[in-house]
Amino acid sequence: MSHMPDNTHKGVAFALATAVVGSSAGAAGKLIAEDLAAPMIVFVQFAICLIIMLPSMLKLGVRSLHSPHWKKHLVRGLGGWISFFAFYQALGQIPLVDATLLRNTAPLFVPLVIWLWAGVFVPSNRWPPLIIGFIGIAIILRPQSGAQDLNIAYLVGLASGLLLAVSMVGTRLLSQYETSGKIMFYYFALSFVLSLPLALFNWQTIPPKSWPYLIYIGLSIFIAMWLYTKAYSYASPSIVSPISYFSVVFAGLLGWIVWGHLPSALSFAGIAIVVVAGIYTVYLGSLTNKQTTAPEERKAT
Repeated sequence: MSHMPDNTHKGVAFALATAVVGSSAGAAGKLIAEDLAAPMIVFVQFAICLIIMLPSMLKLGVRSLHSPHWKKHLVRGLGGWISFFAFYQALGQIPLVDATLLRNTAPLFVPLVIWLWAGVFVPSNRWPPLIIGFIGIAIILRPQSGAQDLNIAYLVGLASGLLLAVSMVGTRLLSQYETSGKIMFYYFALSFVLSLPLALFNWQTIPPKSWPYLIYIGLSIFIAMWLYTKAYSYASPSIVSPISYFSVVFAGLLGWIVWGHLPSALSFAGIAIVVVAGIYTVYLGSLTNKQTTAPEERKAT
């Protein structure tokens, strides 16, 4: 058993690398949000993703793409697509750390989405961290005099977290029937199709300086997925999942270094409350999974 600590350390390292990629992709999105509208960024991102994935899916044959679970694919795809759209829209108007934090409120929404979508009731022990987390969100979204537009941008950022939760729950439900490759392909294809008319309506000539950032944003989805998969192969979800909140820390550092954004003391408090509540929610989820799988393991033995 002496190899376990080393494996855990590797899992933590890969999870931290995932957070770095995610926050740096967010920073890239904010850098080009000044020159490109959100529809253009989302369109190019999913075009790159689809181009990368299409050859491998076509090798499997057209029949392999058939799925009887198209409704779940549709809801999951719409959630993920609009989530990215809202995230980039918010990035153009609010600090990177705030947009990243609001997107990372997804774990707080997951129990509620599961309840509404799959009819699985939220256990009573999940409510305290949910309530605490939403108190933290209320602090971050606190009304500010003369800043109505800013508050709307914060609500858009919060919507990206809610819709990301829809995407996460959809992925979890689909993973019972579909391969990860098929789930990703349907997501990228649907997002590309949805993005095309919006991009055409808001078409802009992409400045040459923006292309490296756009390509990195598109590739970051695959890079982050590979890193995250490696992290889960070395460490348990209860260790890996909370580390995703380090993306808020890295985003805060990048926002401070690049744009000079430094959250107020009250914003720091709100961020800390949301992060702690999110980590506790993930912990309770992993604890519930252990309790439900333990009886099955005992039966098997």
